[in-house]
Amino acid sequence: MSDDPNASPGKILVGASADGVYSYLTLSVGNRHGLIAGATGGGKTVTLQKLAEGFSNAGTAVFLADVKGDLAGLSQAGEMRQAFVDRSLEIGLAYAVDRFPVVFWDVFGEQGHPVRATISEMGPLLLARLLELNDVQEGVLNVTFRVADEQGLLLLDLKDLRAALTYVADNAGSLKTKYGNVAPATVGAIQRQLLVLETQGAEKFFGEPALDISDFLRVDRDGRGVINILAADKLMRSPRLYATFLLWLLSELFEQLPEVGDLAQPKLVFFFDEAHLLFDDAPKALLTAIEQVVRLIRSKGVGVYFVTQNPLDVPDSVLGQLGNRVQHALRAFTPRDQKAVRAAAETFRQNPAFDTAEAIMQLSVGEALVSMLDAKGKPEIVDRVLIAPPASRVGPITAEERAAVLAESALRGKYDTPIDRESAFEILQKRAEGHLSGAGAGPARPEEPTTQASAGGGLIGTLGGVVGGLFKRENPKRMSTGELAVRSAVQSAARSIGTQIAKEVLRGVLGGISR
Repeated sequence: MSDDPNASPGKILVGASADGVYSYLTLSVGNRHGLIAGATGGGKTVTLQKLAEGFSNAGTAVFLADVKGDLAGLSQAGEMRQAFVDRSLEIGLAYAVDRFPVVFWDVFGEQGHPVRATISEMGPLLLARLLELNDVQEGVLNVTFRVADEQGLLLLDLKDLRAALTYVADNAGSLKTKYGNVAPATVGAIQRQLLVLETQGAEKFFGEPALDISDFLRVDRDGRGVINILAADKLMRSPRLYATFLLWLLSELFEQLPEVGDLAQPKLVFFFDEAHLLFDDAPKALLTAIEQVVRLIRSKGVGVYFVTQNPLDVPDSVLGQLGNRVQHALRAFTPRDQKAVRAAAETFRQNPAFDTAEAIMQLSVGEALVSMLDAKGKPEIVDRVLIAPPASRVGPITAEERAAVLAESALRGKYDTPIDRESAFEILQKRAEGHLSGAGAGPARPEEPTTQASAGGGLIGTLGGVVGGLFKRENPKRMSTGELAVRSAVQSAARSIGTQIAKEVLRGVLGGISR
């Protein structure tokens, strides 16, 4: 063994085998994705935490969802637990505690900075998945998005989508020749699904200021990657919302990040916990889109690591792209369990020293079969490894500790105040009022120049003098909450106007608007 295995350049220490061979994840192939699998209680969370610490120390930003509330401990220094001290000595390490730069996020805005997306950014494909729509209903939703684009109607929040659906239903006769039949009953069914979504708290997620993906890619003053932790304990009560939200994040990263090829280390590593929720009952079109994103996003410097109980939870087309593998214990009590054990064993490059399938069923807590890619991208021979203990706290934190981390956050104030600018709901309401009073000419025809550029010109003109002053201030910390809100609104308006000037809104791989 070397004197300091943690100091191996370009690598993250994972653990060591019983005969003293260290196991590492090579940073240069960290964007080749990975899988952490195993039954409940086998140590997946600790392995995830150890890898997150390693990526952060290397300067790579991390995103992970805290499903059980115990990954928040990354923000606090660890404790000298006897079990951790003993495990460190067992693999030839001196145990030391540390804390890491953490930013807390929360879709509901309760345990972290609010995370928001606009309806347009989510797109019809993901939204249809979220609403559990059938093919006919999804078709009507696509028509609604297209009509909104042509009419210059910004779809920002749920009330905008509701208003646009009502508009399509009310004008179904004039739209029929261009888009086909739109049955009021179908629109009503979609509206009912939106109501279900609202009761799950989704109205807090849709709106502005929308998330700026670059805020996930930061490093602290010491050069360590920031670990972005999404509070997902409440979000998990709505599993489909959880899975769709994380998939939306992946699609945003895919759309917005530039091509960079193979880097010395990833720019961001994305841990997708409870990965089976992403693939359960997913239609073929969505599975194809997921496969495309996983295959292509690595060239943008992003590694995706799926965390799940059973390797069979991940489709073969995706599983084959996950190069770095950590397999914790599986128990074979049923034929499906036995199939999962055999499937997991067959994915490894076999070690003649032991039977892989038998080893999977014999692993103890904190022990795993590990096979990482070498520097040339070739899978290493699988080895039985004792996972090294994390340096940060393993377990939850107190409300006071969380509040202290949020108070020190560089993003404090940027997302805290919601913005509700003029969009589809307000525009259609004004049209209806003008029509009823006789002051207006009724709904605009699709060919009329009612783009967002013309409708929003007055707003941009009014704010023109403000924009320069806001953007000259390079440090958002020095800006007031009001100034941050205005700047966010102007940036969002500018993006929206740009897409309308193009006259043809391009949908991304997962349905979102390409910016």
